Amino acid sequence: MAERHEVDLAIIGAGPAGLYATYYAGFRGMSVAVIDSLPEPGGQIAALYPEKAIYDIAGLPAVRGQELVDALLTQAATAKPTFLLGQSAIELTCAEDHVLIGTDTGTEVRAAAVLLTAGIGTFTPRELPVGSDHLGRGLRYFVPRLEELAGQEVVVVGGGDSAVDWALALEPYASSVTLVHRRPQFRAHERSVTQLHESTVRVLTPYEVCGIDGEQTVEAVRIAEVRGEGRQTLPAQAVVAALGFIADLSAMERWGLEMRRRYVAVDRSMRTNLPRVFAAGDITDYDGKVRLISVGFGEAAAAVNNLAPLVNPALGTVPGHSSDAA
Repeated sequence: MAERHEVDLAIIGAGPAGLYATYYAGFRGMSVAVIDSLPEPGGQIAALYPEKAIYDIAGLPAVRGQELVDALLTQAATAKPTFLLGQSAIELTCAEDHVLIGTDTGTEVRAAAVLLTAGIGTFTPRELPVGSDHLGRGLRYFVPRLEELAGQEVVVVGGGDSAVDWALALEPYASSVTLVHRRPQFRAHERSVTQLHESTVRVLTPYEVCGIDGEQTVEAVRIAEVRGEGRQTLPAQAVVAALGFIADLSAMERWGLEMRRRYVAVDRSMRTNLPRVFAAGDITDYDGKVRLISVGFGEAAAAVNNLAPLVNPALGTVPGHSSDAA
């Protein structure tokens, strides 16, 4: 049976802005459901650069991407949210006193207000053409915890920043790391590529994966030389497919949101043109918009405070100081 949830606020997007908004809505006394197409919270940070240092977060001179996500999740947990991960919001219908959201898995969420924090849109990984039946059984698109692959033979597939970053990050944990890419050239940052070639990571180019073996879990990866006759079978217990992601805004466009280029137009209170629907973070656009994580945090707080009276008329837009709530 399809899941049905009724909450004060539905947040679409579990990236930094969405996670901070989750905490802040809880601070204002709201119940929250968070919807995201990715199987793990954290948005682009968790998917693309969890091991990269981020330097523009207030109060943190430097923080790893995954560390920031973990801290935001700890903070968001105080709101006791319902996470609906691995599903995309595809339907949104505004009524006089609520908004109804439908996902591609059949889940329905009825909310007094909606906050869009969807970054660059519905964000889904490009699938590895072969071996998809091993997903969750050794094949993965994310590595939120490097220690999960400790002592394993790991094959990373891809040639962009995320593939090179995963290979380098896993090197101290895995028993071996092999990076397979179908081109001799990499699309990653030059410094990272230099580090890759100076590391113990085995680099195989130009090769592509042609099969994954193993009945219960991954046991081996078969690769074939692109435009050549070379064939190899690599022992492996884990495959990390880092082939990039697909961003899709088509659902939001169908909902009737006013768009400015590829972004959702909002006013100073973070309202969209749809009743009871607000937006914050990278998905938004307005005159003078600056796309930074820190700006997204401020927009998330502004949105939650401005939508609060829609959730409960007794709530004002002025929240008071968090230190007074202790």
